[in-house]
Amino acid sequence: MTRSEVSAVQPDRAVAGWLLACAALVATMVVVGGLTRLTRSGLSIVEWRPITGVLPPLGAEAWAAEFTRYQGSPEFRLVNHAMTLDEYRSIFFVEWAHRLLGRVTGLAILAPLAWFAWARRLTPQVLRAAKLAALLVIVQGVAGWLMVKSGLVDVPRVSHLRLAVHLILAFLLFALLLDTALGALGVARGEGGPPRRAWVALAAVLVTATWGAFVAGLHGGLACSTFPTMNGAWLPWPLASPISDGFTAQLAHRVLALTTLIVAVVGALGASREGGWQRKVSRSLVVAVLLQGSLGAMVVVSHVPLALAATHQVTALVVLGFAVALARRGRTA
Repeated sequence: MTRSEVSAVQPDRAVAGWLLACAALVATMVVVGGLTRLTRSGLSIVEWRPITGVLPPLGAEAWAAEFTRYQGSPEFRLVNHAMTLDEYRSIFFVEWAHRLLGRVTGLAILAPLAWFAWARRLTPQVLRAAKLAALLVIVQGVAGWLMVKSGLVDVPRVSHLRLAVHLILAFLLFALLLDTALGALGVARGEGGPPRRAWVALAAVLVTATWGAFVAGLHGGLACSTFPTMNGAWLPWPLASPISDGFTAQLAHRVLALTTLIVAVVGALGASREGGWQRKVSRSLVVAVLLQGSLGAMVVVSHVPLALAATHQVTALVVLGFAVALARRGRTA
C-alpha cells in the first residue's frame, strides 16, 4: 500500500452499532445535562452515591430524608426556601435522570467491551479507543460531582470552569466513540493521518463549545439580548474578563462561532478538489455551523427559552460530529 492510499479495517457492523449506540447515549446525556442546568435542577441531589443512588427515594420516609438534606443546601436557603416536597420532586427527577443516564452509558460501554474483547472481535485500535472511552466515562462522573459540589458550599451556583470541563469531557467522549465507530464501519483514514482541516475544525468547535459552557455557567445568555450588536453596540467597551464575565464571555463565544464558520468555509473550499467524502462532509459542516449560529442568535434575542437552548446544544453535537468525520477519507470499497 502506498502513502497515497487509505487504510481501512474489515467492517464490523455489530461493533460499529455498539459504538454508535454509546455515542447516542452520550449525546442524550449532554442534552439532559443542559435541561438540568436550564431547569435549575442540578443541585437538587446533594450527595454522590454511585451505587445506592441508582434508585430514587422509595416511600414517604425516604423522600422526607432526601428533602431534608436538600434543605441544608445553599440553594434551598437562599433561593428555594418556600419550595414544597412536591416541587422538590420535580427538580430531583431531572438531576436523577441525568445521573442515571451516566450510569447507563458507563454500563453500555463496559459490558459489551468485555464481551467483544473476550470474543476477540475488536481490532487493537478499537480496543484501545474503547478502553479510553471507559476511562473517560469514569472521569466524567467524577468531574460532574466536583461540579455539583462547587455549588453546595456558599453560593448556589456551580463553577462555570468545572461546568466547561464536564461538558468538554462529554464532547471528547462523543467524538472518540463516533470516530471509532466510523473506523469499524470501514470509513478509512488517509495514510498521512487526518487532514489539517479536520484538526483545525475540531479545535475550533471545542474551543467555541468551551466558551458556550462559560456563557451558560455565568448566565451570560441573559447579559445581552440583541443580535448582531451587543446591546446596541457593534464594539462594546469597556470589556471585562471573557472567562469570568457573562457579557464578555458571550461576545467571545460569538467571535469564536464566527471563527468556526470561517474555518468550515475555508475547509470546504480546500476539499472541493478532493474525494466525495471530504467534499460532502466539509459542505455539511458549513451548513451545520450556520444552523448552530442561527439558533444561538435566536436563543439570545428570545431570552434563553428552554426548548431553543436545548436545540442549540443538540446542534453543537451535530457540528462536532461533522468535524470528527473530516478526519476520515471515506470508504475504500
